Amino acid sequence: MVALVLLVLLLCNSYCPVTSLNEEGYALLSFKQSIYEDPEGSLSNWNSSQDNPCSWNGITCKDLRVVSLSIPKKKLYGFLPAALGSLPDLRHINLRNNRFFGSLPAALFSQARGLQSLVLYGNSFSGSLPDEIGKLTYLQSLDLSQNLFNGSIPSSIVQCKRLRTLDLSQNNFTASLPSGFGSGLVSLEKLDLSFNKFNGSIPSDVGNLSSLQGTVDLSHNFFTGPIPASLGSLPEKVYIDLTYNNLSGPIPQNGALMNRGPTAFIGNPGLCGPPLKTPCSSDAVNAGAPSSIPYLPGNDSPQDKGSSGGHNGKGGGLGKSAVIAIVVSDVVGICLVGLVFSYCYSRVCPCRRDKDGNRYGFEKRGKRRKDCLCFRKDESETLSENVEQYDLVALDAQVAFDLDELLKASAFVLGKSGIGIVYKVVLEDGLTYAVRRLGEGGSQRFKEFQAEVEAIGKLRHPNIVTLRAYYWSVDEKLLIYDYIPNGSLSTALHGKPGMVSFSPLPWHVRLMIIQGIAKGLVYLHEFSPKKYVHGDLKPNNVLLGQNMEPQISDFGLGRLANIAGGSPTLQSNRIPIEKSQDKQSKTAPGSDVATVSSTATIGGTYYHAPEALKVVKPSQKWDVYSYGVILLEMVTGRSPLVHVGPSEVDLVSWIQLCIEEEKPLVDVLDPYLEPDLDKEEEIIAVLKIAIACVHASPERRPTMRHVSDALNRLVAS
Repeated sequence: MVALVLLVLLLCNSYCPVTSLNEEGYALLSFKQSIYEDPEGSLSNWNSSQDNPCSWNGITCKDLRVVSLSIPKKKLYGFLPAALGSLPDLRHINLRNNRFFGSLPAALFSQARGLQSLVLYGNSFSGSLPDEIGKLTYLQSLDLSQNLFNGSIPSSIVQCKRLRTLDLSQNNFTASLPSGFGSGLVSLEKLDLSFNKFNGSIPSDVGNLSSLQGTVDLSHNFFTGPIPASLGSLPEKVYIDLTYNNLSGPIPQNGALMNRGPTAFIGNPGLCGPPLKTPCSSDAVNAGAPSSIPYLPGNDSPQDKGSSGGHNGKGGGLGKSAVIAIVVSDVVGICLVGLVFSYCYSRVCPCRRDKDGNRYGFEKRGKRRKDCLCFRKDESETLSENVEQYDLVALDAQVAFDLDELLKASAFVLGKSGIGIVYKVVLEDGLTYAVRRLGEGGSQRFKEFQAEVEAIGKLRHPNIVTLRAYYWSVDEKLLIYDYIPNGSLSTALHGKPGMVSFSPLPWHVRLMIIQGIAKGLVYLHEFSPKKYVHGDLKPNNVLLGQNMEPQISDFGLGRLANIAGGSPTLQSNRIPIEKSQDKQSKTAPGSDVATVSSTATIGGTYYHAPEALKVVKPSQKWDVYSYGVILLEMVTGRSPLVHVGPSEVDLVSWIQLCIEEEKPLVDVLDPYLEPDLDKEEEIIAVLKIAIACVHASPERRPTMRHVSDALNRLVAS
């Protein structure tokens, strides 16, 4: 009997098939092989010892067929292989908030046609969307936000008629929206295209998206032309965000576009009409009118009136005498307006004073009101004694005060420099702002100033100081920023003369600060509308918030000062910076620093990349170099100009000398960081990043995105 059992076992071992992983399992193992880093071991149980992958982490099956791949927020670093397209029953992919890179494989769209949701936001995917996306006729949710995708949206996307969520925000998509966008995607409930580079006109058929809910976000793009009246056909509960585009013409007053505040339309200088304060001229109204109205005989055609080849017949244009009369009357009228303007401008009213002698308020003279708007004189400077009555231009919905309130507020001088005076301004309701006065002069360049300041006003990031509003007149050019309470990074690192107590920054705070600066620069370089270069980054331009979070300030300030007619110590962030021009101290807006430390004053030029004096066009690698010097300063605690015996060398040369001489870390480290020597590995890692950033060759320096990713990995480890 025992022999019979052994015989049966031998036969089974010889002829019974051995269980092995199915085809879907091997397709998923291809995905695992495309992952270079899996720090949390999310794929640790993915192996070929089982007959199917249904028990693997992140895998969901139905009837032993893979229907879902969901591994979010696991720090996976790799690319997406085409093999995923060979999963015929795959319905859902969720890989959000990882570190995937590369393009999307076309095979994923052409083969996995049953896909219903593709959620990839918060990665580093790049390239364009494959045309095959139109084959996903069952797709309901497509979220590719916060990546690096570029190119245009394939026209085939309009075939995804079941699509309910489309979020492409915070990418680099360009071109216009595809034809039939509104009439094809009729099931859309959520639409977010913000923070891209879409251009062209907004399709008129977007009004057909009757299922939309919440906010339709088209903000921070380059859409041009008029707002199509059909947008008013969207459900009235839908909020339409059109801010910061290049739209023009009158705002249609119908349906969902009615009763909206100005915050839905700001950042479009060409828009006019309610709810904006800018009235529409007759030309703007005509431009916004339908162009298909036929010309009727007997009516004056606008085209005929403006034609250079006007009619000379009896019913034609104006005669010579009429033209001369019009020209003469225009000249006389302009002269009269000029005389009246000169008379009004020459009359200056004194601001009234309170019992303590502080200037305040405005006063009236008889029937003719003459405004005289001033800060209370809490310090030796007033913001303005003679301000022409122009409107304060808000760049943000949070600005709830007007020019009168601003100029009547208590103002304290924070600092002075060649770039202007900076005030801390406390409004009557307790809100605090930082106001920079750019000086008097340059009255002919308002349009240029307006374009530049409104472009800067579009920047919104937790690590960038927000420009909230501006004011322009012949006598005053004001920039209104958020007030940042904890001063500059320069003061936090080195203190300042007269400081009663100084608390050195511990390592974990320094690490948080350098992370935040990196994130702010990544936003400027990659996600801002024009992929800006700061051009003058240094510790004095990094302010520290309530919880010591860093905020980069003074972006574009040199350019604005040049336009405003001041005498800035900075150059434009598009112009090379001469070392001799940076010897005057400069106070960043929002900083409680009356005078910057001698470190920042003397060493300001040492943050500039060596090629900045040779190359006309600035590069983002300039900012990388400046950031590297800041890292060296954070680690060593030394100023950018180091004393070595009787001589002085810049900080970059000094650190290279220390490396050549193989000095121990304790000789390089800021003495205040000695209690943090248990973090030696982190400190050395940051030092290596700094050295890479200050490489003499710009091409050898990393991008800020790579720097930020490296710091994130360091903190997470």
